[in-house]
Amino acid sequence: MRVEHTCAYVCILIPRVEYLAPTNKAPHGRNRRRRSPPAHTEPPVPPCPGPLPVRAAPDRPRRRAGAPEPPLPPAMEPGEPGEPGEEAWRGPGGAPLGGRALLELAVASGVAAWAAWAVLLMPGFRRVPLRLQVPYQPAGPQQAANALALLRGRSGKTVDLGSGDGRLVLEAYKQGLRPAIGYELNPWLLCLSHYRAWKAGYHGKVSFLKKDLWKVDLSDCHNVIVFLAPSVKPPLATKLLAELPDEARVVAGRFPFPSWTPTSTLGQGLEQVWAYDMKEVRRAAQSSTEGSRVQ
Repeated sequence: MRVEHTCAYVCILIPRVEYLAPTNKAPHGRNRRRRSPPAHTEPPVPPCPGPLPVRAAPDRPRRRAGAPEPPLPPAMEPGEPGEPGEEAWRGPGGAPLGGRALLELAVASGVAAWAAWAVLLMPGFRRVPLRLQVPYQPAGPQQAANALALLRGRSGKTVDLGSGDGRLVLEAYKQGLRPAIGYELNPWLLCLSHYRAWKAGYHGKVSFLKKDLWKVDLSDCHNVIVFLAPSVKPPLATKLLAELPDEARVVAGRFPFPSWTPTSTLGQGLEQVWAYDMKEVRRAAQSSTEGSRVQ
């Protein structure tokens, strides 16, 4: 009996010892020890199909910490060089011109304009006071036709004060106004006038003289053509009143004489011309002088 009781007691204790003893085998049954799930699990990363394209970032200047943001570029006005859709100013090599190149271009243009003035126009003005200088402005075809229409049917010596390229003198000769003379100081315009006369077949029949219109004697002139600036009209009116005969007629183009009353006029706008008969002009001048004396 004692041996049987001992064996039974040992059989009861063996499972308890096996349960408490550490073992590498997983327990079975209801006494199995549960394992805690892992603290963090990541999903598997799929394999990369290939290298992704990398876009190069634009180069930007590095800015130090605390430095202010650089100002944005100003908006371009329409039509400026460099605007999208517009071609920038470019040099001979195709590279865009910078500020220095544009400045050099402007200076070169100014020098070229000054050279043209010094060579072509200044020689005619060196001996004339600045207030009496008149720039060269050729008369248009309609202006010339209107001026000669106001001289139609007349005769006698015809002069063009500041004849320029000589076209008015040639047209006056064609109309029968002879002798026809042009006074001009610019040697280049005189050469052009002589060439026009030679080309038209009137070489030696018309005259182009290099004389100052303020110094020529107009006492024998019966027809005077004046296409000059308004600034010289007042002193020129004094000269014409003092020298021209009563039978003379003055035709002014572009600008009228401010103190004279025209006998007739023709055209409109820039083509308008005015005719003044010296006899009527003197009569009006004498009347105004007598009226001022009475007052």
